[in-house]
Amino acid sequence: MTAPGSAAAGASHDGTTAARRLARWLALAATPTFAIMAVLTAVIGNAPADMVCAAGHGSLLGGMVPMYLLMGVFHSGAWMRLVPEG
Repeated sequence: MTAPGSAAAGASHDGTTAARRLARWLALAATPTFAIMAVLTAVIGNAPADMVCAAGHGSLLGGMVPMYLLMGVFHSGAWMRLVPEG
């Protein structure tokens, strides 16, 4: 006979495992998503959001394209964990 809480504990463990797998896939999806957004923003050009986000007009980091590229770099850790340490 099993304890009454064991079924709930197994379901909770399965939910935790599923959540961790989903989190890993979302982490891997972030970098390519930001890269695509940077390319699309560069191709489409002067959108109204660029005017809002480009406060430093002479700045190298002004605008949406550099912001998306930086976000992609900051989220690239998930991809770096896939590279074997050789």
